[in-house]
Amino acid sequence: MSVRTPETDENKAPHRAGFACFVGRPNAGKSTLTNALVGQKVAITSNRPQTTRHTVRGIVHRPDAQLILVDTPGLHKPRTLLGERLNDVVRTTWAEVDVIGFCLPADQKLGPGDRFIAKELAEIKKTPKVAIVTKTDLVDSKTLAEQLIAIDQLGKELGIEWAEIVPVSAVGDKQVQLVADLLIPLLPQSPPLYPEGDLTDEPEMVMVAELIREAALEGVRDELPHSIAVVVEEMLPRENRPADRPLLDIHANVYIERPSQKGIIIGPKGKRLKEVGMKSRKHIEALLGTPVFLDLHVKVAKDWQRDPKQLRKLGF
Repeated sequence: MSVRTPETDENKAPHRAGFACFVGRPNAGKSTLTNALVGQKVAITSNRPQTTRHTVRGIVHRPDAQLILVDTPGLHKPRTLLGERLNDVVRTTWAEVDVIGFCLPADQKLGPGDRFIAKELAEIKKTPKVAIVTKTDLVDSKTLAEQLIAIDQLGKELGIEWAEIVPVSAVGDKQVQLVADLLIPLLPQSPPLYPEGDLTDEPEMVMVAELIREAALEGVRDELPHSIAVVVEEMLPRENRPADRPLLDIHANVYIERPSQKGIIIGPKGKRLKEVGMKSRKHIEALLGTPVFLDLHVKVAKDWQRDPKQLRKLGF
């Protein structure tokens, strides 16, 4: 009697594992798609362009594969030193991943920003590229069809051979899993690279800072989106608490560039800052699975986006 071992079982597909990154101009739906695929909030999402600054990896676990999603800042024409550094991060990431997903929103015609990125992508010959048409819930089928044709044309024009072109709505949960199904076969054969159950390899302090920054961005007037940075100074369990009632003390600073911006963040009688604290605390407690005391302070770091020393201090 012959015993079938996994090695001799020809029906068993080899395990694949590798890195995919989503690229696209700012606000193309990259972070929302990352969160939908991982099934949990790992990337900061905001309706303001240019909110992602760290390469957040979200990890999708499947029995036969592990897809590690690298979320990059949107590539854009830089106006500050921070902008240049963000673009460098994007290019370095592209060179190191196994597959690239180019996110193009269905509700906006292809523009110079998309072309700028597509031209850069055309230079990277070896890495397979999947065009992902995001935000399909915002358009009718005719507009979607036109966008799919336009993307196909763009590829032909620049000599990019799309491995796939796939429409998706992360918000409406349409075809989200299909994106993973299409990316996984493009990964190399490999055992899992991360332990089962890990959803991201971002350090907790960085994720906590991102959740605070996301809450601080909400409802802020348009002049502030890039002026906010958050640094978590310390996270310590409160001493002498009963074992069944732990409390984590988190002390964080919200940095802005000018004294005049302080009032916007704090709000009348501190109301806005209180809201930022309440909103982010809820997400932080869900992330860390423990009650949290959050102590927030607003500080000015003059013109930090243009100052190399300040950028280093704030983690860029």
